Amino acid sequence: MSGPELITLGCRLNIAESEAMRALAAGADDLVIVNSCAVTAEAVRQARKAIRKAKRARPEARIVVTGCAAQVEPETFAAMPEVARVLGNREKMSAENFRFPAPAEAEVRVSDIMAVRETAPHLVTGFADHARAFVEVQNGCDHRCTFCIIPYGRGNSRSAPAGAVIDRIKALVDQGYGEIVLTGVDVTSYGPDLPGTPSLGLLIERILRHVPDLPRLRLSSLDSVEIDDRLFDLVTGEPRVMPHLHLSLQAGDDMILKRMKRRHSRAQAVEMVARLKAARPEIAIGADLIAGFPTETEAMHANSLALIEECDIVFGHIFPYSPRAGTPAARMPQVGPDAIKARAKALREATARRRVAWLKDMIGSVQQVLVERDGRTGHAENFVGVRLQHEDRDVAGRIVAARIDAVEGDMLVGAAA
Repeated sequence: MSGPELITLGCRLNIAESEAMRALAAGADDLVIVNSCAVTAEAVRQARKAIRKAKRARPEARIVVTGCAAQVEPETFAAMPEVARVLGNREKMSAENFRFPAPAEAEVRVSDIMAVRETAPHLVTGFADHARAFVEVQNGCDHRCTFCIIPYGRGNSRSAPAGAVIDRIKALVDQGYGEIVLTGVDVTSYGPDLPGTPSLGLLIERILRHVPDLPRLRLSSLDSVEIDDRLFDLVTGEPRVMPHLHLSLQAGDDMILKRMKRRHSRAQAVEMVARLKAARPEIAIGADLIAGFPTETEAMHANSLALIEECDIVFGHIFPYSPRAGTPAARMPQVGPDAIKARAKALREATARRRVAWLKDMIGSVQQVLVERDGRTGHAENFVGVRLQHEDRDVAGRIVAARIDAVEGDMLVGAAA
């Protein structure tokens, strides 16, 4: 090995930060770094499972646990005999924290994340297995949705200066990356903490202007209520901004949205998607949806089911609700586990049906595909996965036109034109 083994759970921001840690811990062949997620109780369970599995596979390795679960539940991981060190989300961006020897017992280095006041795009040196790279432009969240523990794992919202972001993207484009994904915890809240209070739309305009060789810019999860006119015009009118939006919708019932302390109504979400699709019909919509939020009735669940059709959701991230200690929702009347499981299954099935119809509609079309380093697979502009009929290493990392002939599983299949 030429560095640490990374096990990454959770969001795209974690993916970006794992690549930064790979560079920070360069040369530490004996480390396994588990970058955890805390979005649900199941996510924490998966982190513990990954730690135990990693130790069985490499009993001689030192296991370092970090990420949101480590930030909010450090004692959980410090108590595991497999773990050598627990790092908070601030501490994981310091190279010295990946240096050993460490004490015999698990050492905890977790500080008050709420005291962090700045962020910067981490100096990622490469994404060797991918043709696209992730750049962090924002971290933390100022909102307090009643179900969410993430602000306590990430801290308050803070933005990376535009100049540093642009320099990072220029360097990645120079390395040959064909697509940059802007990531953050609450990306649409970018800017109020910076001089001049720039918006996300203004940041995107500056990126496109100052990095003219960037072929593709993609956005990670957005809050639909924060899509202002500038951002709307860029998403719908700028061909270098990819026609794919993942929206943090969470539910399709107004009472549940209110109890979640979300800032949009059902009608506002439907209206925003309708405006986006009218202006740029090829936009693919993804969404986060929570099944079985406390007090949810069957009628409320039906409203979320209907939202999948009304918003044409083809990339669905379905989360069965699980109470997180310390959140207001954990104190609300809970839905039974069997009902939560059944509702999550229904949401997944509804999204799958919508997705199958969408995929079939693309048979016969020509898609612009950014081919991964394997020369065989890639993503179209709308983020659908595409597999080429013939492997061609010469097109790896390049954007090629592919005529779509079939649907296989969750992917399109086509031949490079």
